[in-house]
Amino acid sequence: MTHAGVTVDLPAGTRWRKSTFSAENGCVEVGPSTSVVGVRDMKLGAVSPVLVFPQPAWSEFTGTLR
Repeated sequence: MTHAGVTVDLPAGTRWRKSTFSAENGCVEVGPSTSVVGVRDMKLGAVSPVLVFPQPAWSEFTGTLR
């Protein structure tokens, strides 16, 4: 996937998922791969812009939420 001129490692078959704590409206989906994690607005689905984070940064972020 190329976004804003940067190619990222999210395969076409990336399995997007939402948190079990998410409501039906206003949530995000997470699409992990081996080296990066994509985050997108679930309301827009496949046409949503994707924020991409390196896997270590995402792990550190989610670790602070526990």
